Amino acid sequence: MNRRNSKSSLGSVLIFGLLVAGMAFVYLSDTFEREAPVVKVKNNGYWNLKNPLKISIDDASGINAYKVTLKTPTQRVVLEHEKFMTPQMEIKLAIKPPRSTYVMKDKVVEIIVEAVDGSKWNLLKGNITQKNIKLKIDKKRPKISIVNNSYKISKGGSAVVIFKANDENMKDIYIESNGKHFKVQPFYKDGYYISLLAWPVTQSSFKATVVVNDFAGNSAKAYIPLYLKQKKYRVSKIKLSDRFLKGKIADLAEEFDETQGVEDSLEQFKIINEDVRAKNEELIHHLSSFVPEEKLNNFKMNRMYPLKNAQVIARFGDHRKYYYAGNKISESYHLGLDLASNAMAKIIPQNGGDVIFADYNGLYGQMPLIHHGLGLYTLYGHCSSLKVNQGDFINAKTTISNTGKSGYAMGDHLHFGVLVQGIEVRPQEWMDKEWIKLNITNIIKSAKKTIDRN
Repeated sequence: MNRRNSKSSLGSVLIFGLLVAGMAFVYLSDTFEREAPVVKVKNNGYWNLKNPLKISIDDASGINAYKVTLKTPTQRVVLEHEKFMTPQMEIKLAIKPPRSTYVMKDKVVEIIVEAVDGSKWNLLKGNITQKNIKLKIDKKRPKISIVNNSYKISKGGSAVVIFKANDENMKDIYIESNGKHFKVQPFYKDGYYISLLAWPVTQSSFKATVVVNDFAGNSAKAYIPLYLKQKKYRVSKIKLSDRFLKGKIADLAEEFDETQGVEDSLEQFKIINEDVRAKNEELIHHLSSFVPEEKLNNFKMNRMYPLKNAQVIARFGDHRKYYYAGNKISESYHLGLDLASNAMAKIIPQNGGDVIFADYNGLYGQMPLIHHGLGLYTLYGHCSSLKVNQGDFINAKTTISNTGKSGYAMGDHLHFGVLVQGIEVRPQEWMDKEWIKLNITNIIKSAKKTIDRN
């Protein structure tokens, strides 16, 4: 091989090597990255032309330019566009509709988002992305009208409301009260709803408002006109005795995980009265929060009196404050009605329902919990024996258990509780035939007559 051919071959190898190195640089360099910008639109397919559209665009090499366009069968409008001197790694947009769209009659529009990044790929033009989003236009607020409701609600008590709500794109519907969302149940005819309400005994005021939201972000509210009746509940100052602490509390302390390893009697009592009680009540509130979704045509309740010839030995709403040697140790609310008759007396609910729970629940001992419909529950604590199982349906006047002293009970009795969507309410109301008639039954009957006229 002569020197000229040798130089030519070497030059070819060198050129080839440079080409390979150049290609490798282009392929591997961030400057020539090939990923198109990522466009995200925070939307569920609806737009009310009031709330801005939230759009984000990001890219590894930065965004050079973007454009957002609204397209309808009759027009094409650029909503926003911009070119940057320096590529932006991330852009967050809140796109407002132009004034012309407020009179727009189109039911569906298309939003086109285009973006170009700062890459040198594609012959230095950069990577280009385009995202098309179809949105259903809904500018109408939901409609709400109260049909009927209980005239009043007492602190610690219950009430009922029936109302009408309409929206073709309804997302959710509930009743808001002091941070609580009461669920509603379809009632009687399409578009009508019913709900029981509860004023917690621990809250000083009450206000209930029907709220309806649609998928486009439109919202409507309707205040429920209830006369508020304040009611005073007893505040009890209870002195803890050494006999009680070394007896009942020591026995309970051996049972609960929370008190294992705790030797001090007062600390045991505080843990049981606060932590264990909170855990037990959390379970009760969770189990009693369910409301059926199927349409309800009627709701009738017999007077509740589960224990024959019983005497009341402790009332609902009693705010108990516990002291030892003059010092306040703990406090709690008694959220049921304690009834006592004969030992191991039969417990017979006057209304049928589904057994949601029938097992041991800490301070409540053996405890059946029954759902009677519309989010109304009854609870039976400290039972000595259970004659029903979770999942059973019981008819009215069925013996479900016997009284006892299981859990945190000093003597044989029944702790009778009534709950509305996880909130304890006054059992005395539901034990009063006249109260049920005036505040629940008659309200529902009157509402059905109004609905039929419409």
